[in-house]
Amino acid sequence: MIECSLLNKDLGRPFKPGARREATPVWDKDKCIRCALCYVYCPDGAIYRTEDGFFEADTEKCKGCGICHRECWFGVISMVKEE
Repeated sequence: MIECSLLNKDLGRPFKPGARREATPVWDKDKCIRCALCYVYCPDGAIYRTEDGFFEADTEKCKGCGICHRECWFGVISMVKEE
């Protein structure tokens, strides 16, 4: 049996204390249908619903793994490099 971590090796990277996030998710609200797939798939619980029903990432919790970006069927989320 192949371990899950081997099958999904590109889905995320380990986030170590003190590590620096390389990218942050940014939503295009014009494309978003508010399906909440990004919210469901975030392994860190970093995505939350805003008052207008859209989603954003809590920068204190987000490790920049990009899973939300890959799981969004509508191309709403872009991963923007941090400086």
